[in-house]
Amino acid sequence: MPCFAQFLGVSIVSASIIAGLAPPPAHAGHSEARSSYVAQRATTDIRVDGTASEPDWKRAEWRDINYRWLGPEYTADDFSGRFKVVWTPERIYILAEIVDDILFDAHRDPLEQYWDDDCLEIFLDADYSGGEHQFNHNAFAYHMSLDNRAIDIGTDREARDYTHHVQSRWRQTADKLVWEIGIDIYDDTYVDRSSQNQPMELVAGKILGLMVAYCDNDGSELRENFIGSESVPSGPKDRGWIDAGLFGEVILGD
Repeated sequence: MPCFAQFLGVSIVSASIIAGLAPPPAHAGHSEARSSYVAQRATTDIRVDGTASEPDWKRAEWRDINYRWLGPEYTADDFSGRFKVVWTPERIYILAEIVDDILFDAHRDPLEQYWDDDCLEIFLDADYSGGEHQFNHNAFAYHMSLDNRAIDIGTDREARDYTHHVQSRWRQTADKLVWEIGIDIYDDTYVDRSSQNQPMELVAGKILGLMVAYCDNDGSELRENFIGSESVPSGPKDRGWIDAGLFGEVILGD
């Protein structure tokens, strides 16, 4: 299970506040100092192919993946990451740029210890309500594997494959992975095994909860580092798969 810290006792880098900028106020159900990101509406079709060739990506703002939640210190060659977001009425799109010197996927069964292989984890809350989401769909925690599968825990408390929610492709360019993902947005009415689920239609002004992280493993039995885009001011640093109050906000802009 992707339970709380596998590396208890390891010191964690504390969150810092950019000089001169006050942290955003806490929303109900959210920790303080959550980030705020305005995602622009795409003006062209986004083709999910790992090339990021669309002009919309060039005008979108980068956001770093730089908070060490688990594991020892690492070098920039071992890992660094950032991402950006655009949207259409049908879905949001995330472009991640990842430096990872060793790609590792030891578990061929996509439902087995998926958090211990290299994976990009995308946490999504359709209404930015925060709160608990461990065994419900108040929010999703998609673990994007190197074979482009999306795994999360279902309401039956078992790992489930939600790859039908996403489009995912990545390519290696020099020392970086360029990873494009398109994600249909489902709210807390989603029912596992139902054929009646419908993704939300997105509109300008809507606010989503979002957090992006990377599980890095260079060849060990367990993941070695877990690095995310949001600070965790107190408590176990790796509890985003349970607590949507840690997510930042994404405002869908015009």
